[in-house]
Amino acid sequence: MLILAASLALFVYGVITAMLGTLMPTFPFTDAQNGTIALAQAIGLIIASVSVGPLIDKRGKKMGLLLGLVLIAVALFIIPNIRADYRLLMGFFLLLGMGGGIVVTGANMLASDVSDKRRASVLNITNLFFGLGGFATPFIMAHLLGGDPVRLCYLAAGLTAATLVVNALTKMPAPQTATASEEGAVFGRGVLYLLALFLFLYVACEVGVWNWLNKYLIGRGMPAASALNILSFGFALGLLFGRLVVSRILVKASSLNVTLAAAILMTATTFLMLRTSDPTVAWIAVFCAGVAMAPVFPTALAIAGDLFRQRTATAMGFVITCGWAGLAVSSPIIGYVAGRHSLGAALLILPAFSLLMIVVNLAIRASARTA
Repeated sequence: MLILAASLALFVYGVITAMLGTLMPTFPFTDAQNGTIALAQAIGLIIASVSVGPLIDKRGKKMGLLLGLVLIAVALFIIPNIRADYRLLMGFFLLLGMGGGIVVTGANMLASDVSDKRRASVLNITNLFFGLGGFATPFIMAHLLGGDPVRLCYLAAGLTAATLVVNALTKMPAPQTATASEEGAVFGRGVLYLLALFLFLYVACEVGVWNWLNKYLIGRGMPAASALNILSFGFALGLLFGRLVVSRILVKASSLNVTLAAAILMTATTFLMLRTSDPTVAWIAVFCAGVAMAPVFPTALAIAGDLFRQRTATAMGFVITCGWAGLAVSSPIIGYVAGRHSLGAALLILPAFSLLMIVVNLAIRASARTA
């Protein structure tokens, strides 16, 4: 039941992660305004993630998950009816981000409790459902709902409500107990900040794809349905496939080795997907980018869980918060540069940040070895 509850919550999070990029072509706004809406969602994620870790440590995972799912359901019911109101839309994407930030921290903490010895493998298995949710949103929009954003949001809201019921009925572990000195020790270790920087760079890349790839491909002359197919059958399916494969690899392989290999592959694949106009080549490159990115988020959280056995939610919440800061930085930068040059030039931030991830991974390796 823990795995089911965590997997459904991560599926919902995957659905809302792909929501902005799927809906963006239906908004009557400029690239810079779209980037600001993405910033609002990122601020919501940051606010939630920085505050929910201590809450989960003290009050338990169920409280966090139920609160986050309620916020997501409310936002999804309202967003389709205010798509032409710029300021209101920013406000409810802020609320959607807050719900998502609470859910992703709570769900990963819940999955982390399943097995200490195979934490990285379990987290990758449950995060398969994040990829499945990301796949479902553009696929359903393009093929089952005729491009109707209202029906898409209502369907996602209904799914969130069902997930809320499952989590409410699931018995979850009691909150951790820890002293103030143990909480202070979490923030006194340099490896925490390296993990935070690593996830900052990674989330900037992943969410950059979710939010901007659809619009970029349409701007390259591809039909909207084809662009959505590349996002769902390419990127989201790559995330799914990658996590399925790496969950087996992580039974024996080092988490640090897996994330280093992922960063190297991300650098190559994100650069390639911006260099082609051919739909087939673009699909291959985007799929490979999804496979490369697949293990990074859950495996980085597993590393945090292994290194911080006390106040684990506080440590994970801080690392995730810094990840959302990457979203907050990347989308406005992409929107700003795209408005003055081109979206293709702006998206070069993806391979650049991937390259920096290699350097940070090597620093984490040295810091963990010293610890």
